[in-house]
Amino acid sequence: MSSKKKQISQLLHSDPSSPIEHGSLHQPIHTSVAYGYAESRDIASVFQGKSSGYSYGRASNPTVAALERKITLLEDGISSCCFSSGMAAISATMLTLLQSGDHLISSSFLFGNTNSFFNTLTTFGIEVTFVDATDVKNIEEAIQANTKAVFVETIANPRTQVSDLANIGDLCEQKRLLYIVDNTLTTPALFQPKKVKAGLVINSLTKYIGGHGNALGGAVTETGFFDWAQYSNIYDTYKKGDVNTWGILQIRKKGLRDMGATLSAEAAHHLAIGAETLSFRIKQSSSNAMKLAQFFNGHPMINQVFYPGLANHPGHTLATDLFSNYSSLMSIELNDSIDCFDFLNKLQLVITASNLGDNRTLAIPVAHTIFYEMGAERRASMGISEGLIRLSIGIEDSEDLLNDFRLALD
Repeated sequence: MSSKKKQISQLLHSDPSSPIEHGSLHQPIHTSVAYGYAESRDIASVFQGKSSGYSYGRASNPTVAALERKITLLEDGISSCCFSSGMAAISATMLTLLQSGDHLISSSFLFGNTNSFFNTLTTFGIEVTFVDATDVKNIEEAIQANTKAVFVETIANPRTQVSDLANIGDLCEQKRLLYIVDNTLTTPALFQPKKVKAGLVINSLTKYIGGHGNALGGAVTETGFFDWAQYSNIYDTYKKGDVNTWGILQIRKKGLRDMGATLSAEAAHHLAIGAETLSFRIKQSSSNAMKLAQFFNGHPMINQVFYPGLANHPGHTLATDLFSNYSSLMSIELNDSIDCFDFLNKLQLVITASNLGDNRTLAIPVAHTIFYEMGAERRASMGISEGLIRLSIGIEDSEDLLNDFRLALD
């Protein structure tokens, strides 16, 4: 049995692998905030980390813990910590592992809210340098004496630039830098950042892993690759047990418990159920995306198509070498003669909405919505035109999608 097929089987059976009352096949939704102990010494042992258990709902929950085990399995990691959203996972990671005077190198091709948050980091005395991460040389040139970490996305949103992931991983290993990879757009079904020496992997569970647009969530996964013993920002309190878990322990204690961005049990349940069908959903949506990209490519009403599955995409070779498929996010730049709002209004099947990774195909005018706050100058520097439409392709019948776009463009 292949490792991917074995992973799917393990994922489907991960909940009932430990006893659940009434023989339930899924971890139930635990809504309790507090957990009682008949022996008072036991609760002290849990608080002190000497034994496993639950102390308070803000810090941990059995339903959320079951989801964390699934994410860890998907990413082939050591441990995961879930949060109320993907942005909560990113902000908790940065605020707990970076300190005033530190330097972060980030890809300049970022999700808009991540870009906004990284600019906020500078107000806390954390220096951030944005570079073109499609070439490792740009990362290397940006390294300073106070550089602590490098952050990249696998495929950028919305113009689908592909980071030079493997070479950046080699560089971070050589320079002993923490390598953080946002795997949201590829998901562990198409790529595991551990393979390119990432120390931490971040996923917005809201997107493909949940898949159904019914729950917010985020996760940070410790891969076990980074040596936390040489990372100066780990508090002495968390330097206990396996050194490979020091980083995720600090993120859990300082970023989750102290900051309070707790994932609800109900949301965790929805996300856990969605995760079970991830590999099948993303296979279908990626197939649909390729057919649409080929349709858009060369269409007289489309100036440019941004999809790494196309041979003329600058990152096509990188994506082919790294990922098992090209995922299902793309952007199209409409001809200047087309009003983007009129075009979107003519679509009948495709929904105008801001999420991505949904089972349904979603479209949004980028410059006017998710990147609006950046301003025209910053958008121009990122190549985001007024007519750029981001598409998150779903699992509908491909012919239905092609007909919808064909009629709208005609």
